[in-house]
Amino acid sequence: MPEQDVTVGQLLLAEYQSIKDEQKARIGFRDNLLYVTLAVVAAVIAAAAQAKQASMLLALPPVCVVLGWTYLVNDEKISAIGRYVRDDLGPRLAQLAQPGSDFAAFGWERAHRSDARRRSRKVIQCVVDLTAFCAVPLAALVLFWADGAGGGLLVTLSVLEALAVAGLGVQVVLYARPARTPA
Repeated sequence: MPEQDVTVGQLLLAEYQSIKDEQKARIGFRDNLLYVTLAVVAAVIAAAAQAKQASMLLALPPVCVVLGWTYLVNDEKISAIGRYVRDDLGPRLAQLAQPGSDFAAFGWERAHRSDARRRSRKVIQCVVDLTAFCAVPLAALVLFWADGAGGGLLVTLSVLEALAVAGLGVQVVLYARPARTPA
């Protein structure tokens, strides 16, 4: 066998490095979406207050839904990468390294999930996500409705926006639930 041949183990390690790089990039992007959402919310509220136009608050729900959905999709992909490393890639590499043993490759991928406070962190993160991407735009809609200055078209739009925000809220909660392993 020539020296330049690539082994299965090298390929698996290269795949691991590649998907961990993707995971790291997605984590940075996902986390920045919260800051972007806060900045947009502050800008829209400031503009609406300065112009004394509650109808400007109608910009918040679609922006928060788009940013929230993007956040959620990236968060799911981050989790999917972790699952793939734990459940597929790690065991295949461990079998190559120690055939027939109970050696576990990439132990951190499992160890950090067994933290006693993990459940409370997940609940708090769900509340933060619901607040940033759902409660804030719903509050903007309530302020718009309380202002009473919107015409029929704007009220109809606001109801559709409320439905979109509620739909996102359902997805945030569904994605926050622990993944079930197939039977």
